[in-house]
Parts: sequence; structure tokens; C-alpha cells
Amino acid sequence: MTERHQDTPGGPERGRTPGEPAGPAEPGGSVEPDGRDGSAAPDGRDGLRRAWDELVSTARRTVADGLVVGTSGNVSVRVGDTVLVTPTGVPYDRLTHDDITGVALDGRQVLGSLRPTSELPMHLAVYRATGARAVVHTHAPHATAVSLLVTELPLVHYMAAALGGPVHVAPYAAYGTPELAENTLRALAGRTACLLRNHGTIAHGASLDQAYDRTAQLEWMCRVWLLSASVPGLTPALLSPAQLEEAGERLRGYGQQP
Repeated sequence: MTERHQDTPGGPERGRTPGEPAGPAEPGGSVEPDGRDGSAAPDGRDGLRRAWDELVSTARRTVADGLVVGTSGNVSVRVGDTVLVTPTGVPYDRLTHDDITGVALDGRQVLGSLRPTSELPMHLAVYRATGARAVVHTHAPHATAVSLLVTELPLVHYMAAALGGPVHVAPYAAYGTPELAENTLRALAGRTACLLRNHGTIAHGASLDQAYDRTAQLEWMCRVWLLSASVPGLTPALLSPAQLEEAGERLRGYGQQP
């Protein structure tokens, strides 16, 4: 089921729902991203605008790549002590510079007049508990399907090591709740991505690109497991913990080194 807080047709929702922070500006107004509210990012207005552009691009990519339907996921990026987030109920192709939406780490809205995503508690929990600079949450179909079947994604591929180890499934809780945020943090312990039961995925990283790549990798591994497990009479071959650990060691030296 697509969450109503993100797929409402007809543009942005106004007002505040229970559990969401109230914004400092009335609809139609805005708070300028220039630091006058005390939550300035180190590189000021231009840095926030660049980060917002990248956030919007990443959100649109989740739709284009089939990881969400409409605006059913959400994306955030941390710039200094400000977290930019996608607003609730606004199609990503309609977002402009005027729609910049930002909160402090305590959830207080400091930028914009549009209401932030209802999944804000989950995003902020990740930032407060980790060194993450970006978070991507999707309703990727194969990953969501796997979340219904197991408590941990079977070790079908060594790229699980790139996410910190076997991918856990966070127990179900209603969207936007502190309980979901707590379940997510437990499933993310020692990991950079996890599945959310009957819901989707969440991944974090040092950048939006990294968080998105981890999301896409998780969806691919879930698809591989579903495809292999669907062959009648055969059981997928899985990696052992030792094989995964070896892969993790090799991955640490992968790519161009500085």
C-alpha cells in the first residue's frame, strides 16, 4: 500500500499532522537559507541550494528507476546542522528552489513553508545515531517483497558485505512513528541499509550518490534472491559468513585508491 502522506494527488499538503514538527513560517512565506535563523550551513545559501538541487535530482531518480511510485519514498541530505528533506505529497517533478524544505536535528523546521515528509522521525534518527550525510528511503518492489518473507536477506551475493553484512529486516511499525524509527535503528546496527517489513528500504551514506547506490544494490540483491528462490525443485546456493567476511576485506581495497 502506498502511504498517503506521500502520494496525495494535487500537490503539497498544508498544515501539520500529529507527531510532525511545526514550521516557523505560514503557508506562502519562507525562511531564507542564509543562516539568519541560527541553523546556517557552513557554506551558506549557495551550498544549500546546490544540496537541494542534488536532493531533488536523487528523488526524481528513484521514480525513474522504479524504486518508488509517484512520491512514495523520501530523500534527505545533511548540510551542516540542517537536514534538507523532500516535502510531503509533492510530486518530485514539481519541486523548485522555492520549495526548499529543511529542519534542524531536533525536528524544528528552519527552511521553507511546505510540510516535511512524514518519515522525518526515521531520517533524523539515522542522522543522530550515525555519521550519515544522506538518507534514501524507497518502496522498491523486490526489496519490499523480500521484507514480507524473511527476517534477513539470504546471502545470495558478496555485495552484502558492502552494506556492512547480512541485511536485516526491521519489524513493522506504522509509518512516521517513533516506533518505526527505533526499529529501523536496530536493523541498521553495523549496517548502511536495511529492509522495512511491509514497507520498503532505507539506506544512508556519506553522500546522496552513495546512499542511492546502496539502495539500488539492495534492490538488485533482493531481486536475485526472489528469482533464484522461485525455481521449482532447486534451492539457491548461499555464501557462508566466512566467505562474506573475505569479500568484505577485498571490497575495502576496491576501486581507485587516493
